[in-house]
Amino acid sequence: TGKAEIKASSEPALNEIAKLLKSDAKLKLYVVGHTDNAGAFDYNLKLSKDRAAAVVTALTTKHGIAAVRLLPFGAGPTAPVASNDAEAGRAKNRRVELVKQ
Repeated sequence: TGKAEIKASSEPALNEIAKLLKSDAKLKLYVVGHTDNAGAFDYNLKLSKDRAAAVVTALTTKHGIAAVRLLPFGAGPTAPVASNDAEAGRAKNRRVELVKQ
């Protein structure tokens, strides 16, 4: 909650993303950050973009992916995948997704 740092448990997913990007040199992705609906809307928009940017930074610095292939975008709380009425749903809404450009 309220953080844009990448968890150590996310490293296997980042490795897979890097492997995919390295296998297809033409693939470009939107890296879309999301939040739950707790807190102010403007704060959540910034937080979601910061989350997306953290993933882009990890892929470019640790995995050698060209930054021009990744565009960070913050969607804030506007596209939940679960209800924000309970913590279990809010946890699912705090995520980063990849969308092909």
